[in-house]
Amino acid sequence: MTSNDDYVLQLLLEQNLVTQDQVDNAAISLRQEGETTVDVLLNMGTISEEDTLALIASQFGMEYVRLDAESIDSSIRDVMQADMARKYGVAPLYKTGDTLTLAISDPMNYDAIDSLGYLLKCRIESVVASRADIKGVLDSFYPAGSDMESLLDQMSETDVDVAQVLEGGDDGGDVDAPVIKLVNLLIVEACNRRASDIHLEPMERNFRVRFRIDGALQEMENPPKRLQGSILQRLKIMAGMKIAEKRIPQDGRIEISYQGRGLDLRVSCIPTNHGESIVMRILDKESISFGLPQLGFLSDDQQKFERLIALPDGVLLVTGPTGSGKTTTLYACLGQINQPDRKIITVEDPVEYQMSGVNQVQVQADIGMTFSYALRSILRQAPNVVMIGEIRDRETADIAMEAALTGHLVFSTLHTNDAPSAITRLLDIGVKQYLVASAIRAIMAQRLVRCICPRCVEAHTITEREARMLGPMAATLQSSEVRRGRGCTECNLTGYKGRKGIFEIMLVDDVIQRMIFDNKSAAELRRRAREMGMRTLREDGLLKVTSGMTTIEEVLKMTMGDAD
Repeated sequence: MTSNDDYVLQLLLEQNLVTQDQVDNAAISLRQEGETTVDVLLNMGTISEEDTLALIASQFGMEYVRLDAESIDSSIRDVMQADMARKYGVAPLYKTGDTLTLAISDPMNYDAIDSLGYLLKCRIESVVASRADIKGVLDSFYPAGSDMESLLDQMSETDVDVAQVLEGGDDGGDVDAPVIKLVNLLIVEACNRRASDIHLEPMERNFRVRFRIDGALQEMENPPKRLQGSILQRLKIMAGMKIAEKRIPQDGRIEISYQGRGLDLRVSCIPTNHGESIVMRILDKESISFGLPQLGFLSDDQQKFERLIALPDGVLLVTGPTGSGKTTTLYACLGQINQPDRKIITVEDPVEYQMSGVNQVQVQADIGMTFSYALRSILRQAPNVVMIGEIRDRETADIAMEAALTGHLVFSTLHTNDAPSAITRLLDIGVKQYLVASAIRAIMAQRLVRCICPRCVEAHTITEREARMLGPMAATLQSSEVRRGRGCTECNLTGYKGRKGIFEIMLVDDVIQRMIFDNKSAAELRRRAREMGMRTLREDGLLKVTSGMTTIEEVLKMTMGDAD
């Protein structure tokens, strides 16, 4: 009934709704795990749920209501996602201004009320209703989300044996087995929500499932903790891992078909304190469906970048941290210049997307097929364009620079925070200054920011905190209409849908070449690039705030280290 059984029992005794003997008998009758004495009294008919809830509500100065789904405006469902409503056991009723009224069966569940206020970014007012009434409203509002929940309900009442998961071996076994159906539903749900990663994380008391959607992790409906071993075993079988090995990390892959497309799931398994943690990265291996215009360039930067990728030779580097979209940018570049008169070869680890007309080479370090080894060989294939997935060492960097000097156009990535730092990084790993200065044509740093959901976009007034963090840059936004996403079911209540890039393009001219020869610092290179018109990541991001593409919050989060 509530999170405090003793408190409710005391109220019932004070109001003479039950006797002490009835309470004692009910306590003796407890059978199921998690069942309370109040639950037993309700099941026995000693007390009515309506009288009990009305009593509890009055003690907290709240209203007890009976709910009828037909009398509630169904559009209110857009303020809350189905799995969030079911997780916290609440039903949205109506919203006035920034105050949302929810029906809740346990007014003492303060954690739920506080969490919902934070997640929904509004003030919460509560009324008390029965669990059955709340469930009726949720079933009416969110009928489509019942598959996963009904399966979890079924499995909560059924003991699932690991042997059941293993009996089918590598061919998948009985597709009607509950664990197999749950794993399949989990993957399909991730694809439906445009997730890039699925995270399954064993905690001390629960088994947490999260999807990374538009770069941010969102918690899903968590399976019961006791199913943890069965689910992990099933995924390890699908990924071709050793199911008996639980002491060391393992990697694997799962190939699936989703809506007629082939998807590749890259699976990583690592032992943790409370079990093995699995992360699955979802890749569409058949195609990449967008080009340069969809990356998020402003018109002047796109023209500049198109001129760069049309050059006959030289090195073009894309830099940024893991997950900043570097590889996607390189694929978009290749798609732009992929013509019958050009031979393009890539060296990747792993090959993430299949591109028609491009020769793609997979690195296999365990057999000696490293980046540097593959590069030496493919240069004998007389390519016009070479893409190197990542420059990781001096040998690979040297070959890339020399290839550029012998007439090849080379694309690659590097892990640095901004564009000028890439020069310093190459020199630090031992590449000669004359090679860096002569071969590199441009360096582009990038980040991915979430785009405002077009369905729930609204005007936004710059807060004092945002103005303080922006400093002098805040003045550039005062005359512009700034927007944000309110949050709706279309965007999973985040206010964002999709991601695009913010960019910092540094061209290497004669002056910067001389500065590289003179071993100038990244700060000095940065000043020269700014004099040539380079926009910093933050400046580019704020221009995209004024265009209505993203929010100040996103730009600040992704460019915290960008001081000037």
